[in-house]
Amino acid sequence: MKPRITVITLGVDHLEKALHFYRDGMGLPTEGIVGKEFEHGAVAFFDLQPGLKLAIWDRKSIAHEANVALTAPSPVECTLGHNVNSKAEVDKVMEQAKQAGATITDPAHDTFWGGYSGHFQDPDGHLWEIVWNPHWDTLEN
Repeated sequence: MKPRITVITLGVDHLEKALHFYRDGMGLPTEGIVGKEFEHGAVAFFDLQPGLKLAIWDRKSIAHEANVALTAPSPVECTLGHNVNSKAEVDKVMEQAKQAGATITDPAHDTFWGGYSGHFQDPDGHLWEIVWNPHWDTLEN
């Protein structure tokens, strides 16, 4: 399989609340919720970088679409890593997430491997790591 991941979809319990968090709180660009005219179709897409989008979709709709049982969510099933260019930027994004309504689970700190990171959960419990890694090439702004 050639790696061609173009959409990361997060299952949410409250689509409007999640939209508010990611659009208004975190500043991710979106056209808002689309597909409301379809049963199980309401979804919002956010542009992350060229060729990659974040989607938020009702957990019940995902279960219906994928033909799987709806189970209790767990924040440790998957984490999303957001790499930044400096320790100060980690702190800035963590504060932005907190102000947007995220729960800080692991305040930003120096890591054992030489980096700097912190973790937060979005309003639906999805776990994000905000990280500066001095071993990776500097990211574009």
